[in-house]
Amino acid sequence: MAAAAATAATKGNGGGGARAGAGEASGSRKKKGPGPLATAYLVIYNVVMTAGWLVIAVGLVRAYLAKGSYHSLYYSIEKPLKFFQTGALLEILHCAVGIVPSSVVLTSFQVMSRVFLIWAVTHSVKEVQSEDSVLLFVIAWTITEIIRYSFYTFSLLNHLPYLIKWARYTLFIVLYPMGVSGELLTIYAALPFVRQSGLYSISLPNKYNFSFDYYAFLILIMISYIPIFPQLYFHMIHQRRKVLSHTEEHKKFE
Repeated sequence: MAAAAATAATKGNGGGGARAGAGEASGSRKKKGPGPLATAYLVIYNVVMTAGWLVIAVGLVRAYLAKGSYHSLYYSIEKPLKFFQTGALLEILHCAVGIVPSSVVLTSFQVMSRVFLIWAVTHSVKEVQSEDSVLLFVIAWTITEIIRYSFYTFSLLNHLPYLIKWARYTLFIVLYPMGVSGELLTIYAALPFVRQSGLYSISLPNKYNFSFDYYAFLILIMISYIPIFPQLYFHMIHQRRKVLSHTEEHKKFE
């Protein structure tokens, strides 16, 4: 899920890193892009996803103004959050059919990690839905995805405003750690409830002679953030320097 958070900034969860990187790398090598129909479809998809995450952002603001508190705002945007984050599964299909030049494996990992957090943790463990940590990653994801899908839309139209490009390669400096912190704290908050209920765990004996401890699985996921987060974060810092410095140099020659 740390990779998913990275997708947002280089992504593009958080994407994703691989998705954005592949897109920009292909641009720098001037590879042939998707055909007219595929481009039209991708523009529509990215516009819809941008609008969807804007709906989530507006929902958060309206709920906050109505309640006068940031606590338990998750319930005000639960349905659109689930819908549009799950809708990102289509990005795996985009890679699989070749209309987006990114790794199917990396994109699958990045998208599925977020979907997992939404459905297998936040949805399945009702007790964590009122935790402030949920709001933390939701805000990080929302800002990130609005920027990311806007970036893709304008890039496909060959009219990318510098402000969006700058935001995509700058705001992750805050949003990535913010999202990762929210994800980790949410998983941590879910642990006692998972352990008590035995959620998704399979114990022996059974006819398949197989056991699975969901509680231990979540702990392993949290541990996986330790090696992944620093690598992705500093990789994105490097990408930022390269992309934005290239843009500045390009402006000088115009």
